[in-house]
Amino acid sequence: MSFSGDVKSELCRAAIQKMCCARAETHGILLYCNTFQPDQIRIITENRAFAARLPKLFHKAYGISFDCVPKDSGSGKLIFEICDGRKIGAIINVSGFSMEQNLSLHINFGLLEEDCCRVSFLRGAFLAGGSVTDPAKRYHMEFVTSHYKVSREMETLMREMGFVSRETARSGNFVTYFKQSEYIEDLLTLMGAPVSAMDIMSAKVEKNLRNEMNRRVNCDTANVSKAVDAAQEQIAAIRALEAAGTLETLPQKLRETADLRVRYPEMTLSQLAACFQPPLTKSCLNHRLRKILELAGQ
Repeated sequence: MSFSGDVKSELCRAAIQKMCCARAETHGILLYCNTFQPDQIRIITENRAFAARLPKLFHKAYGISFDCVPKDSGSGKLIFEICDGRKIGAIINVSGFSMEQNLSLHINFGLLEEDCCRVSFLRGAFLAGGSVTDPAKRYHMEFVTSHYKVSREMETLMREMGFVSRETARSGNFVTYFKQSEYIEDLLTLMGAPVSAMDIMSAKVEKNLRNEMNRRVNCDTANVSKAVDAAQEQIAAIRALEAAGTLETLPQKLRETADLRVRYPEMTLSQLAACFQPPLTKSCLNHRLRKILELAGQ
């Protein structure tokens, strides 16, 4: 099962207790499901936990059963349908819409007055039209609906609850999405999936550790490369002075420095400075080597 599927399965373990919350959750499902029209309600899912939750939710919220309940064969999509006009009329009435008018879907905030109902609404919207990417790959969570007004009102609701979302359109649908891991963690915890939220936190810590390790390795590699290049340049300068017969005429301190540099080409300045008797400071050794480079240049 995908990470998104695991999240939905965890969300479905939330108890269905109060009727107001059941109605808020089904309200989210209906606004984000495949079809919600005066002549048909159609909900399609591949998640078995969500499929098991749907009949209980609709019975608790409306005292209504589905006209078509799929048999779970263990694979493929499961399709739930209501075509009975009386049942759909009752659902539309509770949802705050009108059968007489063209069914223009929007969020009925009258169903979301309590905090628990708002959370239930978000859970239902995510179960029907949401997804979240595996945090090992990237951070992305979205709610997808075919109703523009619902998408706009969802953004308002999210903002009122402290979540700043983004919006886009994709293949005729409207998407409310998040890319900040903190928002995704908090939203999953709020909706009832704290274990999944912890998985995102753990993945983030692992990513940060891996990135920090890579930065350190890259930094060490760069420092080693710089040290090797500097040592090769210094040795080349010493060879040039030697070939010109100038090396033996240098002061004794510079000759000693040249001898140790050629003898230990792999050493860093700090390591090489410790080989002198008495040991030199890194700054002093660097000054001597710069002098050798300067003389070789002349």
